Amino acid sequence: MGGRLLASLGQGGPADSQFVPCADVPKAGVLLALPALLASGLWRHSEKHFSLPDGYYQLVHLFILVAFLALARIKSLEGLRHCAPGEWGKVLGLDRVPEVRTLREKIRLLGAEAVKVGQWAADLSRSWMEEDPESAGTLYVDGHVRVYHGSQTRLPRHYVARQRLCLRATTDYWINAQDGKPFFVIHRPVDPGLLKTLEEEIVPRLERDVPGQPSAESLAANPDQDRFILVFDREGYSPDAFQRLRQRSIGCLTYNKHPGPDWPAAEFQAHKVRLVMGTESEMMLASRPLQLTNGMNVREVRKLEPDGRQISVIDTTRSLDLKGVARCMFARWTQENFLKYMREHFALDRLVSYLIEPMDETTLVVNPEWRKLDGQIRSLRTKLALRQSRLGKIAFKESIEPESARQYLNQKAALQEEIRRWEEELAEAKNQRQATPHHRPLGQLPKEEQFQRLASGSKDLVDTIKLIAYRAETAMTNIVREAWPESCGDEARRFLQGLYLSEADLIPDEAAGTLKVRMHYPASGHQAEALAWLCEELTATETVFPTTKLRLIYEMISPSKSTTLQI
Repeated sequence: MGGRLLASLGQGGPADSQFVPCADVPKAGVLLALPALLASGLWRHSEKHFSLPDGYYQLVHLFILVAFLALARIKSLEGLRHCAPGEWGKVLGLDRVPEVRTLREKIRLLGAEAVKVGQWAADLSRSWMEEDPESAGTLYVDGHVRVYHGSQTRLPRHYVARQRLCLRATTDYWINAQDGKPFFVIHRPVDPGLLKTLEEEIVPRLERDVPGQPSAESLAANPDQDRFILVFDREGYSPDAFQRLRQRSIGCLTYNKHPGPDWPAAEFQAHKVRLVMGTESEMMLASRPLQLTNGMNVREVRKLEPDGRQISVIDTTRSLDLKGVARCMFARWTQENFLKYMREHFALDRLVSYLIEPMDETTLVVNPEWRKLDGQIRSLRTKLALRQSRLGKIAFKESIEPESARQYLNQKAALQEEIRRWEEELAEAKNQRQATPHHRPLGQLPKEEQFQRLASGSKDLVDTIKLIAYRAETAMTNIVREAWPESCGDEARRFLQGLYLSEADLIPDEAAGTLKVRMHYPASGHQAEALAWLCEELTATETVFPTTKLRLIYEMISPSKSTTLQI
């Protein structure tokens, strides 16, 4: 308490964690994740990029707290209002955690310079790639539309596939490994499309950061190599882009946008493909050489589904065989599952700050006049197709009664006249759209059409900590599955979620330099075996709690033993 009082008066230094013996501390099970969080980079490069004014709480306390809140499924900073600050303080070795207003203010200070947050995230991304160069050799790129429901600014509208609506939103482009673990994300308040973002931002960064790429001399001697492989959906389909990337020795996998007629079923052969999670699946596969519209020669790989459908994939790589193409392309679900999981469990789309920032007035945006004309053309096409359909039904009548011939001719003439009028209006609208610039600089739009961007620094900081929390949880999931092989990925994650929210005893021993975290016996024997193995593996890391000299020791106590502590 004295340290807090001195800090409020601008005297004394930040507080170090000081643990006291406690029994049944709520949510203390989240301490199980600390070794994985630190190993995943929670405190890596942090002091290089961030600093806080003198105060009671240290920077490391804030980072650990935000990560613990994410793992405990407290979806927002405001959720801390409904938690006992003293109980959370015991988990951090403090008298209490900061209140929401203080936490928000410190995160705002840390995120004030978005460039520093981006540099920290980039350093972490490089570290993750260097630690797992094999995963960094095949990268998955996908766009995620983050809807904005606020009224601070009128963001451009984007089509949100999961809601089938056009809503005001921003687009984030995620780059993940084959098993779904994230490397980095690029935010685009004005979305130029996947291809432009890929070639202008993502590929140059990957060329700098991906480890183990063949040298220029190696590529010159053996051009049949891939620097790395990119996997994306149909939005990135472009023969010209494939060719440009191939010239940079970058292979691509994507779905074929124009697959053509089905191949004979006899052409497909059964192949056992080892999937990303280690299981094997039998797939009916076939391949053919294919020449694209620009003359580029690629390989088309097809998978025959049990219901007879054929999934066509374009392959421009040089290093993958048939089974390798299938394994990489059909592992795209891992990235989709990652985004869904992050939205549901880590509140990925939730705002951290309501601040807005001015946009560069030279930013090209869709011209509102062009968008209005484009909407008119779509509407006219729909109306025209409806009338043409009605005319077709009338024209192909097998027989017409003499007494209804006059009515038939009048109806046909009216429809023909209506179609002619809609065709003229459609042609006129097309000419107007062609004469209207598709894009205009933001500064040249009418004031009511201009908009600002959402401030990104604070959200990027919190989101990066959430990515670390996800990677830490994934690492712990892999440990759990070693002792509990029957648990699928979802079951292992649910088990960990229960552990993070469970009570635990904290027993510090300054003389021995240890902090024991004693977990209570779980509900079943399988879970007990998994928890015992997890405690053993985490204790073996010899992790020291930051700002202390206490080494973490994890134990599981049997239900027959008392949890009463001698304090």
